Amino acid sequence: MQTILKSATAEVRIDTDGPVIMIGEKINPTGRKKLAQALKDRDFDYVRKLALQQVEAGAHVLDINVGVPGMDEAILLPEVVKLVASHVEVPLCLDSGNPKALEAGLAVAPGKPLVNSVNGEETSLAAVLPIVKDRGAAVVGLTMDDNGIPNDPEKRLAIAGKILERAAKIGIPPEDVVIDTLVLTVGADQNAGAVTLKTIELVRREFGVNINLGASNVSFGLPDRHTINQAFLALAFAKGASCVITDAVKLAGTILACDMLLARDPYGKRYILHTRKHPKE
Repeated sequence: MQTILKSATAEVRIDTDGPVIMIGEKINPTGRKKLAQALKDRDFDYVRKLALQQVEAGAHVLDINVGVPGMDEAILLPEVVKLVASHVEVPLCLDSGNPKALEAGLAVAPGKPLVNSVNGEETSLAAVLPIVKDRGAAVVGLTMDDNGIPNDPEKRLAIAGKILERAAKIGIPPEDVVIDTLVLTVGADQNAGAVTLKTIELVRREFGVNINLGASNVSFGLPDRHTINQAFLALAFAKGASCVITDAVKLAGTILACDMLLARDPYGKRYILHTRKHPKE
């Protein structure tokens, strides 16, 4: 199954049987004081640099989140979307829990963007899915609902099914819903990684849709987080995850190596080109 995203000039296909798609995560002020301050100061040159850096490192899509306390997302998000779209050719992923901000951002986003995200809560389904449908966008569906994030893979599967069903009822096809099976930290729950991996397997088998990960949560609070993230991504891709929201600067090489080892990169061409372009110091 293919989820097609578009910018003004480029097209990206998230494919259940294709190479992993990297969604660059750095334009997100959560835990990033410098970016948060830049957004408050309207220092968009710093935002531009982050966008260019992620694309240069190999990101196929850029996630844009401007959630800074005290700032009006409905004003700020479209400003940043227009800025980023004017400097990169890749499709955009608009990341907000504010429906008004999503509407404003989608109104100026070129092509066919991705919305991050909807979840199984009734308020979220009712507010976000019509916006996605009206804009003709694709959407990330988080496997959580009014009761929170289940620790049971079967319950997460059921939430994924609910999101897909509700999307279909208003005319959003399954190929335009990318399910995010969610990742919690193994530092707090030793079963967290295994639950996510099992959920990926179940969702892939039951629905055949594309599956997204925001992998960095798995290592929160633990030493040598990079090694944990690398290992988790390899396991997740083998189970069927097809795109990931991550820092392309740090993990593009790992992701491309996984593609090669899973026979999704014929003759290792993409991996070899990447290593030549970004030689290790």
